[in-house]
Amino acid sequence: MLPVHMSRMQEQRFELKYLVEEARALRIRPYVQQYLSVDPFGMKQADLSYSVHSLYLDSDSMETYWHTVNGNSNRFKLRLRYYDDRPNTPCFFEIKRRMNHVILKERGGVKKSAVPGLLAGEFAQPEHLLQRDSIHDLQAVRHFQTVMLQMRARPFMHVAYRREAYEAEGDNSARVTFDRQVFCGPNGEPDLRVTSPEFVPPFGRIVILELKFTDRFPQWFRLLVERFDCVLAGAAKYVGGIDLGGQKWASGLPMPGWLEKLADDGIIPVK
Repeated sequence: MLPVHMSRMQEQRFELKYLVEEARALRIRPYVQQYLSVDPFGMKQADLSYSVHSLYLDSDSMETYWHTVNGNSNRFKLRLRYYDDRPNTPCFFEIKRRMNHVILKERGGVKKSAVPGLLAGEFAQPEHLLQRDSIHDLQAVRHFQTVMLQMRARPFMHVAYRREAYEAEGDNSARVTFDRQVFCGPNGEPDLRVTSPEFVPPFGRIVILELKFTDRFPQWFRLLVERFDCVLAGAAKYVGGIDLGGQKWASGLPMPGWLEKLADDGIIPVK
């Protein structure tokens, strides 16, 4: 059974990030627990956290990286989101778009066995999906593929971390997450790995606190920020990984053979 938080996604929301040390995160936890509940999947874990893995895609010119570094108000990221390396668990194709201060997410769930073919340009079909009859998921995956092929994006980096998440019961109007143990490593293949010999920790032992909401900024969010002296900060994991690991990670990744073939066949433009 797919955990609730993995199958449901807020399509439009606001996200505010803060970098806090572990001691402060532990003080914030009981405050958050007065208003929100541990999400269903984290509730089953001793540390209230679950593993999150993302395979980020980018172009050879690192288009999405530079849009983030330059602070472009309208930008996006392409990534595959998964939670373990078991072959029968799901993978989600996601486009995360920022338009000024609003976050828009579009994602569709697919079977892991379908990932290599879909990244190679095989047109998404209902049999590739977790939910075969989901028109929404099919459209989301096909849109992801269209953007991927237009910008000649390919796998670039694996990002892994532990997430402690809290959400409002019965709706998704408010959500708080603590991301710990963030590690990043280069990955130029459609390989949904969970570790890497080249992992680096871009945030060290710092915890990334995210306050997420769909409508107005909750008053208790404001009190949390003031009470615990939280300062708004940028914390893009993909960018942090490249900044620490070096752009040589990305520039040193050869173009996969399947992408070269798409160019040779005229399916994607040759730059």
